[in-house]
Amino acid sequence: MGASFLQSCPLAGFFLVALFASCFFPDPALVAGEGMTRHYKFNVVLHNVTRLCHTKSMVTVNGKWPGPRVVAREGDRLLIEVVNHVPNNISIHWHGIRQLRSGWADGPAYVTQCPIQTGQSYVYNYTIVGQRGTLWWHAHISWLRSTLYGPLIILPKHNGSYPFIKPHKEIPIIFGEWFNSDTEAIINQALKTGGGPNVSDAYTINGFPGPLYNCSAKDTYRLKVKPGKTYLLRLINAALNDELFFSIANHTLTVVEADAIYLKPFETETLLITPGQTTNVLLKTKPHYPKATFLMTARPYVTGLGTFDNSTVAGILEYEPPLKEPHQSFSIKQLPLFKPTLPPLNDTAFATNFTNKLRSLATAQFPANVPQKVDQRFFFTVGLGTNPCQGNQTCQGPNGTMFTAAVNNVSFTLPTTALLQAHYTGQSNGVYSPDFPNYPKTIFNFTGTPPNNTN
Repeated sequence: MGASFLQSCPLAGFFLVALFASCFFPDPALVAGEGMTRHYKFNVVLHNVTRLCHTKSMVTVNGKWPGPRVVAREGDRLLIEVVNHVPNNISIHWHGIRQLRSGWADGPAYVTQCPIQTGQSYVYNYTIVGQRGTLWWHAHISWLRSTLYGPLIILPKHNGSYPFIKPHKEIPIIFGEWFNSDTEAIINQALKTGGGPNVSDAYTINGFPGPLYNCSAKDTYRLKVKPGKTYLLRLINAALNDELFFSIANHTLTVVEADAIYLKPFETETLLITPGQTTNVLLKTKPHYPKATFLMTARPYVTGLGTFDNSTVAGILEYEPPLKEPHQSFSIKQLPLFKPTLPPLNDTAFATNFTNKLRSLATAQFPANVPQKVDQRFFFTVGLGTNPCQGNQTCQGPNGTMFTAAVNNVSFTLPTTALLQAHYTGQSNGVYSPDFPNYPKTIFNFTGTPPNNTN
């Protein structure tokens, strides 16, 4: 199957040109025989899921939430066919992948592609060059990424190794959110009224809210480990907008990677992970069976104004008990349960101290080649502002205005033609312009209290 687009996206045939080009001019990594081609198929389907005593139909990949794991090695080529069986238009973004000569596969709707229509399919075709570690994939249209997401794990090349101790086991840990209501209805209502969208009803770990929420004790993620082993936890923050603190009671974590970049290892009892970010940590278990279980919890770090989900998600770290003696009875529920202490909600000092420790490994094998000469400087401010309500409409933002996201005081309006398509065909007029400001048009205190621009 080939690509499919909304009817408002013309000139679909140029994608065939790109396809033929990729066939006759393959990626250098493939020519060098550095990797293999791996095939995946994503069937986007509706699936009923129950959490917090609420059942709803959710958009999923292959009926799984979180979605399936994509595993490859550095140098591999991925061909991932996405088939849309739901009423929504779909696109998938491969978060963090360097799309070298494969921009058509990046995934943001109306930016690098028009979305996949109902009943149609599209094959994402790209090669992993110079990357290894933990990334992730997710929907990149509207709020569908609240349920459409999963791990993208890049292993070292064959005969390659990690720059740290080889783990006994590797485990993805994905933080997400659960909404009792339909997330598409939530964001559509917010865009219509100009108010802030309703927040989630719970955070999740690998799809489970955990025992700290009502009607959720059975929906708890359990990480089972053995004493005296080292585990690699591949942490992914798939929450829509929230930075999260994370900790495991009575255990120390060693941070070794962030966003598929090896780091100078450092130890911490708590880490901070921002939305869309990945962090790999080593968990060294206790040398002997501890006769206890341990909560692993996450909750948001927030400093700005606004409504947010201030709850705590929890999973349970369980040690496998020693071999039972004959006639010996044993129950995990009888063991003491320890809970970690997370930083306060607005602990900026901790957040700053933690992020200051993130330093590239910068070895001969994994150098940090940063350009020393700056040719042009850009200054981007990303924030939430307000616009007047249109016509006689009454909006639910501050003082009857509409909330509006902006970069350098400019808001993005979705085009009907993908930006990359317009650039490729030389028909950018009316789609985009090359004069985006490299400095905010309106000057204000960029790091202080937001200005009152609602009057």
